[in-house]
Amino acid sequence: MPGGQPDDESLGRVFLTRVLEPGDETGGRWVRERGVAEVVRRLREGGRALPGVSEKRWAGLCARAGRAEPRRDLAVARAAGVRFVAPGAAEWPRQLDDLGDARPLGLWVRGGPSLRMWALRSVAVVGARACTDYGAHMAATLAAGLAERGWVVVSGGAYGVDGAAHRGALGAGGATAAVLACGVDRPYPPGHTGLITRIAEQGLVVGELPPGDHPTPSRFILRNRVIAALTRGTVVVEAAYRSGSLVTARAAQRLGRHTMGVPGPATSALSAGVHELLRGDAVLVNDAAEVVELVGDMGELPPDRRGPVLPTDLLEPRTRQVLAGLPARGAAVAAEVARRAQTTQDDAIARLYELRALGYVERHGDGWKLTRQMMMSVRDGRAPY
Repeated sequence: MPGGQPDDESLGRVFLTRVLEPGDETGGRWVRERGVAEVVRRLREGGRALPGVSEKRWAGLCARAGRAEPRRDLAVARAAGVRFVAPGAAEWPRQLDDLGDARPLGLWVRGGPSLRMWALRSVAVVGARACTDYGAHMAATLAAGLAERGWVVVSGGAYGVDGAAHRGALGAGGATAAVLACGVDRPYPPGHTGLITRIAEQGLVVGELPPGDHPTPSRFILRNRVIAALTRGTVVVEAAYRSGSLVTARAAQRLGRHTMGVPGPATSALSAGVHELLRGDAVLVNDAAEVVELVGDMGELPPDRRGPVLPTDLLEPRTRQVLAGLPARGAAVAAEVARRAQTTQDDAIARLYELRALGYVERHGDGWKLTRQMMMSVRDGRAPY
């Protein structure tokens, strides 16, 4: 439909986005069983209620239907640079079909890239709105690392962790998408108007609600299922026990997506929800490399976790044992070194001469000691072995 005249199916779906609430499984079942055209006709006529709703709720839906103007919504959207993407369209992300009857009727999309292509390689980064400095830092760092590795960072455009994640991806010159709980032509929260405008210019802003529609608490919660379904996995950075970001994580788990958590202080209430996830099926991650290891294709592995390589790391293990048998200060005779290294005296002497040739030890009479350079390493807290 983008760029051309809408067909009846798309026009009917635009109409339904104005009538049905996001995630309405009863409405989704009507559409699946009866088709869009039949559901639109019944709502417009306002006759006998379709199954699964009370007479009171049916009357409310019919009242909404009487005010719906799908062609006007499309015109307003087009003027704001927004397109409507319906299920079955080339740009539709097929993983959203996993939501079943709770699948969006369609998505309003603002921004140039293909939503379907971006969603194929995307990760959600979500968390507390009132996050700590640590949470904001971790969200931005994770997002930047993911963006640098070619992954799209998806979040909800909110204050706190969401905003930090979007900024981290943008700052790294990467891709990010915001999924809103309102019309994509009306950025929310208002304090993020500049950020969401920038996301629309460089990435994508996505939502289920038609132009001009406003957010409500329930719409925020229902929006989270779209974030979970759209992406390969969800990372929760900070979240209290009742955080909405946990709704996203649990939706991801139900859908068979990867769920990850970033550890925080055990004393922090904002890490309590994350830690509860980690006690379940979520996987602990520390950085973008570990996220990619989980959600990426085969071969996308993180670097080995180890400290800097020291010259002594290249020694044969038994030679390192002999080196470890020398005292940090002063000298020791070969027999004492052999005892500490749990080897024979002859073997210890042979390895001590090897170590002397490498500059690690020196001989003083009948004793052996670390060279000055090795002693300085020990004093500075860098174990030479």
